[in-house]
Amino acid sequence: MLRRVATVGGYTMISRVLGFVREILTASALGAGATSDAFFVALRLPNLFRTLFAEGAFSAAFVPLFSGMIAKDGRDVAMRFAQDTFSGLLTALTIFTILGEIFAPAILHVVAPGFDADPAHFRLTVELTRITFPYLAFISLASFQGGLLNAVDRFAATAATSILLNVFIIAALLIHPVTGQNLSLSVTLAGIAQCLWLAWSCRRAGLKLGMPRLHLSPELRRLMRVMLPGVFGAGATQLNLMVSTAIASLAPVGSVSYLAYADRLNQLPLGVVGIAVATAILPTLSRHIRRGEDSAALHTQNRGLELALLLTLPAAVALLLESHAILQVLFERGKFGPHQVAEVAPTLAAYAFGLPAFVLIKVVITDFLARHDTLTPVKVAASAMAVNIVLTITLGLYSGLAHVGIALATSIAGWVNAGSLMVISSRRRHFSLDQRSRRSIPRILLAAMGMGAALIGVQHLLQPGLNAHHLLLRLIALSSLVGSGMAVFALLCLVLGVAHPRELKRMLRGRRGATAPTTETVP
Repeated sequence: MLRRVATVGGYTMISRVLGFVREILTASALGAGATSDAFFVALRLPNLFRTLFAEGAFSAAFVPLFSGMIAKDGRDVAMRFAQDTFSGLLTALTIFTILGEIFAPAILHVVAPGFDADPAHFRLTVELTRITFPYLAFISLASFQGGLLNAVDRFAATAATSILLNVFIIAALLIHPVTGQNLSLSVTLAGIAQCLWLAWSCRRAGLKLGMPRLHLSPELRRLMRVMLPGVFGAGATQLNLMVSTAIASLAPVGSVSYLAYADRLNQLPLGVVGIAVATAILPTLSRHIRRGEDSAALHTQNRGLELALLLTLPAAVALLLESHAILQVLFERGKFGPHQVAEVAPTLAAYAFGLPAFVLIKVVITDFLARHDTLTPVKVAASAMAVNIVLTITLGLYSGLAHVGIALATSIAGWVNAGSLMVISSRRRHFSLDQRSRRSIPRILLAAMGMGAALIGVQHLLQPGLNAHHLLLRLIALSSLVGSGMAVFALLCLVLGVAHPRELKRMLRGRRGATAPTTETVP
């Protein structure tokens, strides 16, 4: 599991770092105004629907079924199921993309009602949305192919796919002048490249997909039955994002962009840790449950949860305490000035408060998905959605917190979601903390809090460097701050017994002694 998490997390880290660079360049070129708001809304729409067709309900239903079918019926039977699924998905995506192009203005009246006040702003958003909307089809097909690879324990190619999107957008940002149209076109071109890359990777793995006629086989019907509750669950999550975007569009110009910049920073640890751990344990957990290996399934869940918190809690504390310093050093240039830093910093801190919750959701929900139970997460997501909508309207519109209140509402709803899933799984006796987790998790939290206290003191010492005129001096100061925090956290983990040197040496010896890797390497 560690090797799988390292594979997914490593490539995801590269992608997130490139995404971070992308946002720095976007902030410098566009700042936080009408054009950036229009581009972020245009980019969000295909991502909203992608969660329905690909990374959310569809993958959650398909990967456990496909993994279990390989284990029970063999690869040939599983691939026939994959062929039928591919045909059905391609048909649905084609129809949906055409409808999206036609009804883009109507969709935007709902998603960004505040843009109606400025007809030019609204027309620009419609134009950019129509350019980016085909990305939905290509990235959904890419995600399906990535699910095939993950199901056979080949994680590298899928994890590396998201790098392409950032490379294409960065390339567009280096072409002057920077326009919303060029940025939007780069998104669709990246989707095509991602789809072709994974099609080639599937062929190399022996997972060849043809173009069969649409065939509603019994297995495909079963997939649709399992997936249907997940569509509503993913829809609930996406409705939260739509409500957030809609409320932000009613706030002062730039609010949508403030949320987008803060979310990008928050997504770095969420993607590297939460998605990596969940992706790595889902196929293994599905096989354990299919074979009735309850103790092995429980061990996999506990180690995944432990690893996720070990990497997430310090990141959340650091983002919560050092949001202003990070934004000041990395983002403050060009059209992104001190005012924008002051607006985004508390928004990032509000998102960081919910970061551990969203990582827990990614990990805990794998138990339900592995058992083909997509209905329970839907009910939980619906409850969290109701909490989020009420809080978003209350904190975003009526409290004066605007975009900061919207981010805080999202975090609180995330904790409601994560806590509910853990309680339900525990009551069903599907999950419980073993002795090792009960010992380690409080100590991880204590180490993260100790690291936070150290960061406050170190920042005070490094403040002259963080405020320096030269970028190099600011980067050195920020790197020293981050390095100090990592060193203190690692030391506290050793002192508190979260990790023992003997275990690390044994793991390293086992790693050096491995005769063959279990994951794919990118050519």
